[in-house]
Amino acid sequence: MLITSNTQEFRAGNIAFVPTMGALHKGHASLINQARQLGEKVVVSIFVNPLQFENKSDLEKYPSTPEMDAEIAESAGADVLWLPTTSDIYPGEIKTVEPSPIGNIFEGESRPAHFQGVLTVVKRLFDLVQPHWAIFGEKDYQQLFLIQQMVRELQIPVSVVPGETIRDLDGLAISSRNVRLSEQDRNAALVISRALNSARGMQTLSAKQEALDEALFSEPLFRRDYACIIDEATFELASETTVSKRALVAGWVNGVRLIDNMPMKVSAQ
Repeated sequence: MLITSNTQEFRAGNIAFVPTMGALHKGHASLINQARQLGEKVVVSIFVNPLQFENKSDLEKYPSTPEMDAEIAESAGADVLWLPTTSDIYPGEIKTVEPSPIGNIFEGESRPAHFQGVLTVVKRLFDLVQPHWAIFGEKDYQQLFLIQQMVRELQIPVSVVPGETIRDLDGLAISSRNVRLSEQDRNAALVISRALNSARGMQTLSAKQEALDEALFSEPLFRRDYACIIDEATFELASETTVSKRALVAGWVNGVRLIDNMPMKVSAQ
C-alpha cells in the first residue's frame, strides 16, 4: 500500500475513494471492502477537517491512530492511503459549499455549519482525487443525502455509493465515539437499535413512531435530540403514503453524541 500526501502519485485509472477522518474501525473497513469490489484502485484518505467542528477543543480531542489506521486500511484492501495536509486541501481562500435547507434540520440544527464544512471538504477531495466512485456510510444518512444532492446539483462526475451501517454483535452501530462509552453507558446506548428495530416491526407510520418514542423514553440515561421517520427521497417527514421511509435517531449518553438510522419497511395498507 502506498502512503502519500501527493495525489500525482496515484491519480490515474478508475479510482474508488473512501474519505475518512481517521480513527478507522470495522465500519470503515467495510467501506474499503466495498470499494475494492468497484475500482481497480482503492484510495483511502485521512483528513481531519477543521471546518466541520463547532469548537476548537472538539477538533483537538479528535482521536489520532495513524499506525492502526494504516493497518486497517491495508488489510481491508486499500491501494493508497492519502494523507493530505490542511494547506493541500485549503491552499488559499476557502470556497464554501452551502447545503440545501435540509442541511439546517436534524443534525444541522444541533450542529450549525457542520454540513457546510462537510460539503466543502468533500468537494475539495473530489476535485483533488477525481474518483469514479466514492463510498459513504449510511450511518451518517443525512450527510450521505446531502453529498448525493451536491453531486447532482454541481454535476460532479462521480458515483456516490452508500455503504451499509455496520453493527457490533449487541446491535450498537459502530462509531469512533463508542470508545468513550463506559459499560453502563454502552448498555444504555443499545436502546437506540432496540427502538429502531421495534419501530421497523410495526405496520403503520403512527405505530412506528409510537414504538420509537416508547423505547427511547424507557432509558433514563439516553437524552434524546430527535427521533423521527422521514421520506428517503425528500428528507421531509414521512406520511402513511411515503414509499421509502427511514427512522432517524440522535441523542446523548453521558455526553457522548450518538446517531443511527434504519429503513422502515411498511406493508401496503
